Amino acid sequence: MTKLTKTINAKGPSLNQTKGRKGSQGNARVTMTDVALEAGVSQTTVSFVLGQTAGSKLPLATRERVLEAARKLGYISPVQAPTRRPLVPFVTGTIGFVVDQLATTHDAVVAIEGARQAAWNGGNILLVAQMLSDPEVEARTVEALTKGGISALIYLAIFTRELVPPSYLHELNIPVILLNCHTSDRRFPAVVPSEIAGGQNATLHLVEHGHRRIGVITGEPWQESTRDRLQGYRRALATADIPFDPELIVEGDWSTSTGYDATLKLLQLKDRPTAIFCQNDRMAIGCYEALKELGLDIPGDMSVIGYDDEEVARHLHPALTTSVLPHRAMGKWAIERLEMPHPPQSNRYPITKLECPLVVRKSVAAPSR
Repeated sequence: MTKLTKTINAKGPSLNQTKGRKGSQGNARVTMTDVALEAGVSQTTVSFVLGQTAGSKLPLATRERVLEAARKLGYISPVQAPTRRPLVPFVTGTIGFVVDQLATTHDAVVAIEGARQAAWNGGNILLVAQMLSDPEVEARTVEALTKGGISALIYLAIFTRELVPPSYLHELNIPVILLNCHTSDRRFPAVVPSEIAGGQNATLHLVEHGHRRIGVITGEPWQESTRDRLQGYRRALATADIPFDPELIVEGDWSTSTGYDATLKLLQLKDRPTAIFCQNDRMAIGCYEALKELGLDIPGDMSVIGYDDEEVARHLHPALTTSVLPHRAMGKWAIERLEMPHPPQSNRYPITKLECPLVVRKSVAAPSR
């Protein structure tokens, strides 16, 4: 917090210091907070009026007072009707960012950093809170953030999944963006990794090197990312006219130890694979250890490919070919999506899927047999 505070003071005035500066009287950018002060209402009310939020039941007199204040301060032109606004005017001050777990993986930190940079570039700051996957803590956390005056909320799930949103998310008077999760009713903008395509591209990379017996070490079967990456694997096989063999699929749990054990199982097959697709880099580390203990060369005797592009992947010997989970890009997307707060006419948002690019390194070669 000390570093952020110093940066804000160095870059320019704080939110409190800019309050009351009027567009018609100076060059400072007028914010939604200024409009709220001028109209004598809350910032949430201003957001409702200028955002034309569907279903809001504000008195006509209140709406007119907000519009008059916005016109007076130059926030909107005298003849302009409220409409979609770009990021900086729509989101002012602080954006709330809630995450179910911070310590589980590095992905949350990467997503937060992507969002923080995009928010800062727009003149805003990010306030991050951890919910610990506890419904009661989650409700209290969101309530505290909204009472603190956040102008938007980003909700991050560590594991990609369909979210059953608590009712209060639908009742918030601010934009809500879902990151790494989505809802069945599609009422919120959502962004997730394109996992099926990621699994397909990783497998096709092995196929292009001549592999036809490709083993897979999966994550936990109940997780959406496990199923989608496996679906991508099967699509790649079908594209290459390679029959699917369930013997080549071994279940793991994302840990290094299961990567080790699953590799030993694959090597015990009568017709063992020539390549192994590990659904994350940590299991690929275990795979490396098992292969090296048995005196097998990577990639001479066995090609290995991972997923996630963790820092360790580039320092393995040989460096691991893997796929990038686009959490930084997802965090940036979540902020940029606030430029378009209104739902489409169907009131349903499509799920945005960001590419998981393949990073080619030294762990894949043509099969030796």
